[in-house]
Amino acid sequence: MVIVFWVSSALIAQTYVVFPLVALLRGRLRPRPVLAADITPSVSVVIAAHDEAEGIEAKLRSVFDADYPAELLEVLVASDGSTDGTPEEAARDERVRVMVLSRVGKAAALNEAIAAASGDVVVFTDANSRFAPDALRRLVRPFADPAVGGVAGDQRYEPPLGAATVHGTASGEQRYWNFDRLLKKAESAGGSVIGATGALYAVRRDLICPVPDGVTDDFTTSTGVIEQGRRLVFAGDATVYEAVAATADAEFRRKVRVMTRGLQAVVYRRRLLDPRHHGFYAYQLFNHKVLRRVMGIPLLAFLVASLGAAGRGRLYRLALVAQLAVYVPGLVTLANPDSRIGRSRLGGVAGYFCLVNASGIVATANVLAGRRIDRWEPERQHSMEREKVR
Repeated sequence: MVIVFWVSSALIAQTYVVFPLVALLRGRLRPRPVLAADITPSVSVVIAAHDEAEGIEAKLRSVFDADYPAELLEVLVASDGSTDGTPEEAARDERVRVMVLSRVGKAAALNEAIAAASGDVVVFTDANSRFAPDALRRLVRPFADPAVGGVAGDQRYEPPLGAATVHGTASGEQRYWNFDRLLKKAESAGGSVIGATGALYAVRRDLICPVPDGVTDDFTTSTGVIEQGRRLVFAGDATVYEAVAATADAEFRRKVRVMTRGLQAVVYRRRLLDPRHHGFYAYQLFNHKVLRRVMGIPLLAFLVASLGAAGRGRLYRLALVAQLAVYVPGLVTLANPDSRIGRSRLGGVAGYFCLVNASGIVATANVLAGRRIDRWEPERQHSMEREKVR
């Protein structure tokens, strides 16, 4: 138990303390500036949608309302077997090119849209997010630097429809992304961010590879530019907005799906884990996309070891108390997000921490068992739905 205690605590410290500090320091001490400029390349905005009829019109409006030359903008919607009238809603705007597909999965839908795209830069975005007016202009600015192959945008969360604020695991998720945003800025300053979020990112069209099934398309597509020797940088001022999940159950299912596909994506891009070819990026990738996603296992081992070693000294008992101080309010928040604890900052962060790591354990089991997740239904609300009730 003592050996398990120290090994698991070392892995936890490396993931949550050492790696973030190293990334932040490297971005400050060894910066690699990006040559950004107000350029306007031709842009193809690609949206893969399955049963998104309620929000697709507002999504498209946010794209066309963006401050970008209309003659340089094309929008493609690939409807992946939608049965709710998504293609018809999208086709109401004659500027949109709609591809009606059978239920082929998001990867195949994206590949169809990519093949049809004509812009020099392809912008990928989720159907349930809303563009800030200047998102496109700010997203393409780093492409003025020829070393840049891809640009990751900034995803911001809004309260669920009908709520003025967020609490429970949703508030914890917001705080997590605030911290993750700091890491992205540091990683980008020092070289490349680990990957992009599917809410908004852009890639030079000639660097895009076909998206395989069973993996997170945003990570796989965006990191393809790193494998080809280009940089993937973060544009923190290119913003999209998305509603947080309405319930912890919905968020748990989404996290399991994202992490399962994410670990499969790392397996697919495993060459990026070789420090001989990718240097510090390989260290970033292993810590952020492997250790962090499987961290539920060392955390569980640390808890069991703390219980088993509690009689051996005060240090082990203090470690046990510290863990219970996180897990108890976290579990209370998951069980009752409207409770006093669930509405507190500690409850929100602890609840999200428990949810994420429980999702990681299930995702790790899925990968080890060879279980893939190729098809799913949307879990989050549309941030654009709130526009209809304002």
